[in-house]
Amino acid sequence: MADYLVRAMAFDGQVRAYAVQSTETVEEARRRQDTWATTSAALGRTLTISSMMGAMLKGEDKITLKVEGDGPAGAIVADANSKGEVRGYIKNPHVDFDLNDQGKLDVARAVGTSGTLSVVKDLGMRDHFTGQVPLISGEISEDFTYYFANSEQVPSAVGAGVLVDTDYSILASGGFIIQMMPGADEETTSQIEKRLTEMPAISSLVRDGKTPEEILHTVLGEENVQVLDTMPVQFKCHCSRERVEMAISSLGDEEIQRMIDEDQGAEAKCHFCNEDYQFDVKELQELQSNTAE
Repeated sequence: MADYLVRAMAFDGQVRAYAVQSTETVEEARRRQDTWATTSAALGRTLTISSMMGAMLKGEDKITLKVEGDGPAGAIVADANSKGEVRGYIKNPHVDFDLNDQGKLDVARAVGTSGTLSVVKDLGMRDHFTGQVPLISGEISEDFTYYFANSEQVPSAVGAGVLVDTDYSILASGGFIIQMMPGADEETTSQIEKRLTEMPAISSLVRDGKTPEEILHTVLGEENVQVLDTMPVQFKCHCSRERVEMAISSLGDEEIQRMIDEDQGAEAKCHFCNEDYQFDVKELQELQSNTAE
C-alpha cells in the first residue's frame, strides 16, 4: 500500500486529527542515507511527524524541523510542504545500540536528552515563524508533544513509530497527531487519554495492516471520527543539477577559477538525498562563460 495521510475531525469538532502511513517514505530515506537501525528510527519518526505538520499548511507554505540533541547521531533535519512531500537527513547515520530496557530501539541514546527542537514555518511572508523548545526525552514523539503545548499552545498527543527489519529495511512506519481544539471538554480529553494508554505501539498497528483511518479509530473511536480528506505522502527532494549550477555560478569567476586550478573540477552532494553532482573543468569553464555574459 502506498503511503498516505488522513486529515480528520472528531468529537463534533472538539478534536483535530492526523494519521499517516510512512513506511515507503522512511525506507526511501533509509536507503539514501544508509542509516542503521537506531538512526533509521530517529530519522523515520521525525519524517513521519514532519509529513503531518506539512499537512497543516496551505498552498506553497513549507516547514523545516530540526532536532539537535547531544547524542552521537547529531542533528536531524526534515522539511515538508502541504503536498505530502517530505525529505530529511541525520548527521551521523551509522549509529546503533542494543535495545533499551523496554526492548525497543534506543532512540533517546542516539539523539540525546539535552538539546533543542526547532520548527521554522515559511508561510510566504517576509519573516518566518520560528518556534524552539528544549528536548525533554530525545524520543522524538514526546518532544513534539511538548513543542505543540509550549510553543503553539495547542494541547496535543503525538505518536510516531518505526519498525526496522533484520536487514535494516523499514518494516513499518506511521504516526498520528491528535490536537484538542479550544472549548474541548474534559470528558473528551479523558476518553482520549485513556485510549492512548491502552493502544498498541503505532508501528505495530501499521505492521498489522491498519490504515491511517483505522489508526484514528483506535485512538479516538470509529464512531467519533469524521475523515475530511486523504493525501499521498512521499520522500521527494527538490535538488537538481540546475540548482547546483546556479549555486556555483553565484560564487563568481574567481572562485570557479580556483576550483579549476586547484581541484580540476567540482563536486556537490545533497544532504537530503545524497545525490552526487560532479562538474569537470570544461563544465566549470562553461559556467564561467555564462557568468561573464
